[in-house]
Amino acid sequence: QVQLVESGGGLVQNGGSLTLSCVASGSIFTIDTMGWYRQVPGKERELVALLTLNETTTYADSVKGRFTISRDFPKKTVDLQMTSLHPEDTAVYYCYAGGVKKFFDLQTHDFWGQGTQVTVSS
Repeated sequence: QVQLVESGGGLVQNGGSLTLSCVASGSIFTIDTMGWYRQVPGKERELVALLTLNETTTYADSVKGRFTISRDFPKKTVDLQMTSLHPEDTAVYYCYAGGVKKFFDLQTHDFWGQGTQVTVSS
């Protein structure tokens, strides 16, 4: 089975910085896309940032210029450096792995981490 484990969440003051990290483990051959989504209670999960195997990045408009996504492809990790955090960034952040190919499996799969809380105090 494939697992995504996040770390780095916590409480930070308005204007502060945090870095989230996620590592994928299991019988993984390749991962096309890794990234981050976030969700607040009562709202749908929303895209924050994605980075594909061919190094295409996608950012939500609300985080452009403040957040930076990076991957270590051999280590199957993805980081999200978050700066100039606002209280509106408070959410549970979920690691995402899409287009995952496992050994001896022709299908691709998507996986989610369990989430890490980020709270920005005003």
